[in-house]
Amino acid sequence: MIDRFTIDRILDAAQIVDVVGEFVQLKRRGVNYLGLCPFHNEKTPSFTVSPSKEIFKCFGCGKVGNSVNFVMEHEHLTYPEALKYLAKKYHIEVDEKELSREELEKQNERESLLVVSAYAARQFSENLFSTDEGISVGLTYFKERGFRQDTLKKFELGYSFEKRDAFSKKALGDGYKQDFLVKTGLSIQSEDRIFDRFSGRVMFPIHSLSGQVLGFGGRILKSDVKTAKYLNSPESEIYHKSRILYGIFQARKSITHEEKCYLVEGYTDVMSLHEAGVENVVASSGTSLTQEQVRLIKRFTPNITILYDGDPAGIKASIRGIDIVLEEGMNVKIVLLPEGEDPDSYSKKVSNEEFSRFLKENETDFIRFKTKLLLEEASNDPVMKANLIRDVVKSIAVIPEAINRTVYIKECSTVLEVAEPILYNEVNKLRAQKNFQDRNKYPGPEDLPVKPQPVIKPVQREPVSFYSEREIIRLLLKFGSTEFERMLNKEDGKEDVLTVSDYIVREITSDNLEFNDKVCSKIFSDFRFNTEQGLITGDKQFVKHEDPEISSLSADLLSDSHELSRIWQDKQTYVETEEMKLKEIVGDVVLKFKSDKIMILRKEIMFQLEEAVKTNDREKILTLQKRYANLSVALGLISKKLGNRILL
Repeated sequence: MIDRFTIDRILDAAQIVDVVGEFVQLKRRGVNYLGLCPFHNEKTPSFTVSPSKEIFKCFGCGKVGNSVNFVMEHEHLTYPEALKYLAKKYHIEVDEKELSREELEKQNERESLLVVSAYAARQFSENLFSTDEGISVGLTYFKERGFRQDTLKKFELGYSFEKRDAFSKKALGDGYKQDFLVKTGLSIQSEDRIFDRFSGRVMFPIHSLSGQVLGFGGRILKSDVKTAKYLNSPESEIYHKSRILYGIFQARKSITHEEKCYLVEGYTDVMSLHEAGVENVVASSGTSLTQEQVRLIKRFTPNITILYDGDPAGIKASIRGIDIVLEEGMNVKIVLLPEGEDPDSYSKKVSNEEFSRFLKENETDFIRFKTKLLLEEASNDPVMKANLIRDVVKSIAVIPEAINRTVYIKECSTVLEVAEPILYNEVNKLRAQKNFQDRNKYPGPEDLPVKPQPVIKPVQREPVSFYSEREIIRLLLKFGSTEFERMLNKEDGKEDVLTVSDYIVREITSDNLEFNDKVCSKIFSDFRFNTEQGLITGDKQFVKHEDPEISSLSADLLSDSHELSRIWQDKQTYVETEEMKLKEIVGDVVLKFKSDKIMILRKEIMFQLEEAVKTNDREKILTLQKRYANLSVALGLISKKLGNRILL
């Protein structure tokens, strides 16, 4: 358990813009920040972060909460895990006892796999820097490749001993469960034996956006061994190679700052570019680029530059898969390195300044690069040239923005010597095909999983929640401590200030009314207690509440979908706000709340009347009818106060 004092320290230190900004590219929009939602794929930003309220909300998919809620949702962590993540970020010490073997076994599978992976990363790092075998074999290899020690530690590199079961035996001896060692892919079980997957390899931990170790890549150092040069962790509950990019944890801030991401192929390419002063770089780790990886980059920048080795055959093989980047509306550029060079070798061959200059001066737009490359291949063969045109048209067709498509068609018309109308016609033909539309449909809120329609059940007697309950809580959260009215105290002749919280609590408790929504009820109970004790209740108390349901609802109710434009503010235009009509609004909402409760009671009486009629209980029928009539009179009075509105 984390004590309340430590939780409060963590919540006070966690700045919502700082926390969310590590995962989402945010741009200031008035007093708030705006970005693309990380919880669903959208084309137009609807994800808003409010630093003053310390909340986030997506008006596309509805996700809402505070810093802890965001980390929980984004990283699939429990509440304590999210707190520990934020505590580490803000250097707040959390005193917790070390988990015993029994406690480790009780953790859920995902958490256990993450614990095992973190343990493995520490062991491999210790092997590399603190053992004779690691220093003589692993560290020597990295030194020969020209890597600095600070870079090795930055990426938490390590070494797995040559002995086939060294790591597995050590982990089992330290109390880690064999089942989780096998599920992470660190160990392989064969009948009654267990041995290491990565023995005799230097280790590259693969991190999540938040820095958790999800998996590993291992490079064999012996040249005479008949096995794969590089070996990756198998797919698991925590590691999906198609959804993660190597170096994204170390690069995310630089990508946002530079507004560009460089994409390379291997682990050492990423490390070498960092040493060359280019930190906004990630690697696909030898796999074909996937839609999930592209969207991961897009969270931080729409601009991606792909670095290709100077190998024409390799470029032609890999360039076919880049259309997926265009489909996501990304701005794609290519840098072709000198023949025989890769990012690792070339960055070491020239100075940092020369390397950066080379990248800037040799960037080429992807469509132009592809056209030029295929033209060289087609030479003067008309059939090959026709196929080339179709290939280029396919790439242009997947671009979602019409203006960008138009620009590329004009450019290709000149380069390929084909009339623009012909290219337009081919692009439109492709985009009109149903299979093309289905494949290239840009996901949005409407593409979120559709919840199954609820089965229509007979009318139940249980009371239902009304909108007015949430509105009461919203007013308490937003204006609870605001002055509602002043009253003359008859005893001492002084004025008493009645707050919104005082008024609402008095009106609801005096009639013994209750909330049907459990979360609303909890929040109201806190307001009632503080009001009765003469304490001031702040909205942050609920936004930062340890109960995720309370913090999420509070954040949702405090989030505004619209705010007054700065232009109108500058013009000093008169616009009525809630504060200006607060007394009227609060009074109406309290009356609506009461009317909802009356309608619930009337409905309950009708059920009771049906039962009384069945049993022919005349006395009970008369009593219930009288109660129903009295409630109807009360409902009529409320309706008059609300302006003769018909209450449904």
